[in-house]
Amino acid sequence: MTVQPIPGTHLFDSAAARKGYALNKMCYSFNDAANREAFKADEDAYCARYGLNEEQRRAVRERNVLALIAAGGNVYYLAKFAGIFSLNVQDLGAQQTGTSVPEFKAKLQSYAKFNDAVKRGELSHG
Repeated sequence: MTVQPIPGTHLFDSAAARKGYALNKMCYSFNDAANREAFKADEDAYCARYGLNEEQRRAVRERNVLALIAAGGNVYYLAKFAGIFSLNVQDLGAQQTGTSVPEFKAKLQSYAKFNDAVKRGELSHG
């Protein structure tokens, strides 16, 4: 089966996992409050400690979620990174889709309403 790319998205496959291993490992470390504080104290040194490459470091400095994903970041690990800056997964989704957070939330709610209507038999997928 051939996977067709969706324009503007990055498939998180084994190649992306290998590419983003250091980045995702660093983001996972943010489960520990002491690590979050160490990162905030010296971001560049913390990135170096995990061996991030220049593409990943630039994306971290710019807080650019799309660039982090392109650099092999997994959104579930990136959520830990975003949490340091009081961002949540909806903030990340808004950034990924180029919308505001309220617009992104409204889009999610409309999808949920549509799916509920389909489940009730009020609408079809086609």
